[in-house]
Amino acid sequence: MKGPAMCMALCSLLAFVAQGTAHSGIFPYPYRAEVLDNGLTVIVIPMESPGLVSYYTVVRTGSRDEWEPGHTGFAHFFEHMMFRGTKKYPGSVYDRLMTEMGADANAYTTDDYTCYHIGLAKSDLEKVMELESDRFQNLFYDELAFKTEAGAVHGEYLKSLASPWMVLEEKLLATAFTAHTYRHTTIGFREDIEAMPTMYEYSKSFFQRYYRPENIVLMIVGDVEPDATISLVKKYYGQWQKGYVPPQIAPEPEQMGERVAHVTYKGKTLPILTVAYKGLAFSPTDVDVAACYLLGDLAFGQTSDIYKKLVIQQQRVEFISADFSANRDPKLFVIYTMVKDENDVENVRDEIFAAIAAFQEKAVTQEKLDTQRKNTMYSFLMNLDTPDKVAGNLARFAAMTGGIDCVDQLFATFERVTPADIQRVARKYLVSDKRTVVTVTGGE
Repeated sequence: MKGPAMCMALCSLLAFVAQGTAHSGIFPYPYRAEVLDNGLTVIVIPMESPGLVSYYTVVRTGSRDEWEPGHTGFAHFFEHMMFRGTKKYPGSVYDRLMTEMGADANAYTTDDYTCYHIGLAKSDLEKVMELESDRFQNLFYDELAFKTEAGAVHGEYLKSLASPWMVLEEKLLATAFTAHTYRHTTIGFREDIEAMPTMYEYSKSFFQRYYRPENIVLMIVGDVEPDATISLVKKYYGQWQKGYVPPQIAPEPEQMGERVAHVTYKGKTLPILTVAYKGLAFSPTDVDVAACYLLGDLAFGQTSDIYKKLVIQQQRVEFISADFSANRDPKLFVIYTMVKDENDVENVRDEIFAAIAAFQEKAVTQEKLDTQRKNTMYSFLMNLDTPDKVAGNLARFAAMTGGIDCVDQLFATFERVTPADIQRVARKYLVSDKRTVVTVTGGE
């Protein structure tokens, strides 16, 4: 959607929010959520999108769930494997049917979930549902196909090492965590990926434990009618058997001191500096979680004092940004920057420490907090103008909580955050004993 059509859609969306609806929260679209007898959660969100539908299958398993030693990387592996298809619809047939329908099927994996998404025409909804329900219940692959795909994953891992950001992520997680499965990246430890071709039997166990209806949220968004859509879901997914087995994830011990690490990237790159602090598990009603979200943008967003100083005025860094969002389990609040001069890395690090200290010593003004709160709300709303954006922006919430009621709860909690809360969480979480600093510099 471009030009006038997009403007009209956004204006309609904001007007819809401003006028209020029977739905009392910030999320602008009424929706229907239902849990089938087998535990599958279905969320149907009708919206103005003539003929267009987005179909998201959120598996609440990501690399976090890879708790068994020597078996990291399997959540991402199944992102690949699911396109191998079934005996009824082998991968090549699945691909051909999707192409003939003009549907756009893809997938991605994160630390907390794996997401399969399809953009399709309304007229093809039942056929797509038949195909998707079939592969999630009847995925089939032999050992040769398994080894072939494991080889492809190994190749993807080696390719990822061409990025200094991948090198950084591996070092940061391995330094910050000692026990929790967040210690490894989504693609997995290198030695596990290399050994993956020998783990055919284990792969079937992984699939049988995690690809179960109780562990999945199905979101269907767009030009759909809820009753008819739910009926189709029951028809195609109703016979899927329960069987989810929760992972046995070890909690991370409390960090008792600062950790510092450095890694050399073999290629050329400007120095990268990352300062991370132990974060929080997502809870939409927890004021600390909401305050940390806002603190990250207030302290390191594009209107922050440090951004204006280092990026715009002094031009000492390429950028500076922060991610203070929460995960299913406590992970990291992270500040990233790329420094233009290697001799300036320590000074930039100290600038970051000073920016944090400023928020610890003095409460942010009410005006700045209110402005950031509005910015957060409108940034979220402005990305809800198409079925794909709606489903895409809700996927992580659905993965973390099993539903999307948490969106309204989180934004209601944002309204409760005070300047004193921002100062309090800065003092409580951004402390040196819970800090991990990692730098990356380029090789010769």
